[in-house]
Amino acid sequence: MNNLTISPIPAFSDNYIWLIQSGGSAYVVDPGEAEPVLNALEHHGLALEGILVTHHHYDHTGAVDALKQATGCGVSGPPDSPAGPYDHIVHEGDIVDVLGVDFEVISVPGHTLDHIAYFSGAENALFCGDTLFVGGCGRVFEGSNEQMRASLAKLAALPAGSRVFCAHEYTLANLQFALRVEPENRALQAAIHHCAEKRDKGEPTVPSTLADELSYNPFLRWDSPEIRQTLSNKGLLEQDSDDGVFAAAREWKNQG
Repeated sequence: MNNLTISPIPAFSDNYIWLIQSGGSAYVVDPGEAEPVLNALEHHGLALEGILVTHHHYDHTGAVDALKQATGCGVSGPPDSPAGPYDHIVHEGDIVDVLGVDFEVISVPGHTLDHIAYFSGAENALFCGDTLFVGGCGRVFEGSNEQMRASLAKLAALPAGSRVFCAHEYTLANLQFALRVEPENRALQAAIHHCAEKRDKGEPTVPSTLADELSYNPFLRWDSPEIRQTLSNKGLLEQDSDDGVFAAAREWKNQG
């Protein structure tokens, strides 16, 4: 039985700051804007005890200092981060106590070199920042494609029921691209219909589950014969390997 309530705080045009609450206490994940967080805390009558940071990009860290000043909360984040240093520097394998629930730190470089994720088996909850999205993955800005695929493989190996709390509402665009890569995937076709209905109602498409992602996310499906064939037919597959499939799909997505 889950002890934590996890809900999205919309920020900017398509960010989600995740609000974790238990009783009257709260944590937030990747706060880029302070005002929406402070409004949510006031609305729910919550005291902010901590912040979890996944990586240094401003839309994930821009409100950290303001929230610390306003609430006195502590901040956990990765080492060697351009946005650090944080109050609590956490490395792969470390455990962060979030309102009485243990979250394991997982190093997932690729999008940025300092990127980490936080996972709780007890809550079936994964906060993965910009590494894994519903139907997609983050751009590879600082690491390599090989590094990014290895990070995604780490996340893919977590329990299938894990809920994927990513940091952006990119789902429909991601799934439309996925359909170009793997057009016969029925799970993908169903996901597009389901997620479009959610967006029509103004509802978030996040979280999904890892089981969902493994069924339709092309950036986790480097072993799909159809994806390999599609990439080969388009002349994009330079290397017929898992890394080669991932790199070809990522480069195609980069082109828009």
